[in-house]
Amino acid sequence: MKIVILYHPQSDHSRTVEDYVYEFSKRNPEVSLEALSVDTRSGSNMARTYDVVLYPTMIALRENGELAQSWPGIPLPLMNEVAYFAFS
Repeated sequence: MKIVILYHPQSDHSRTVEDYVYEFSKRNPEVSLEALSVDTRSGSNMARTYDVVLYPTMIALRENGELAQSWPGIPLPLMNEVAYFAFS
């Protein structure tokens, strides 16, 4: 399972997202959580593919690219909830 947070790095929520990624990675080193800027080509393509219009949005993707779960906006989901999807 792949977990991605789509966000704008030059926004009010950027510090919240970066702190979340740091803390989540410390608590769950075996889970890959990627913060991806929607200002990049790959970020905007992913946002378009999964129909993301509110930032930040965290998405959980299965190995085949299928969307398993989406958490739009602030507040970000509980870390335990995200870890559950990472291990399922």
